[in-house]
Formats: sequence, C-alpha cells, structure tokens
Amino acid sequence: MDLPIVCTLTEEELRERRRTVLNSIGGTALNITSILDGYSYSFEAPSEVITQLSRLVDVERQCCRFLTFRIVVECGGQPIRLEITGLPEAKPIIADFFGS
Repeated sequence: MDLPIVCTLTEEELRERRRTVLNSIGGTALNITSILDGYSYSFEAPSEVITQLSRLVDVERQCCRFLTFRIVVECGGQPIRLEITGLPEAKPIIADFFGS
C-alpha cells in the first residue's frame, strides 16, 4: 500500500512537535545508522527510554502514516533501537524530522 508522503501537521504544530518531542529524543540517540529506506537510532536501555519511544511512535504514526516504526529491544541490556523506514523518497524526510 503506497501512502502519500505527507505529514498532516501544520507548520506551527510541527514546530511544537520538534520542540517538545523530536529534539528531546533525537538529542539522546547514542548512534544513528543509515539503513535501507530509513534510519536506525540507538538509545541507552533504561525503561524510561522505551516509554519515551512508545509515545513518540504513537504520536508520529498518526501524522506520518507513510512511515514504519520498529522498537527493537535485544537481550543482555543492548542499546534499544528505533528503526524508522518508508518508501525511498521518504528517507530525506526521516532525516529532517528525526536526524541523520
């Protein structure tokens, strides 16, 4: 299913989202890796991070329906990863919104 690559937020809503959610999450990433059709963001593994990432995914999936989000938690206290992918033409948008 090909969804249009468009965020439904207004410019003002997007500025507020960046200020309250996107910048705080992006600023705590340990590592950002380019993956096929998106990026993988690594974070420290405390439970609060899972809660923050879950909130981020919940709000972003509502306005950016063209993106796929995966929260990956591996054994042994490995860093938690948030993978954000989409169609190839969505990759620059992912980089702009979440960092590259």
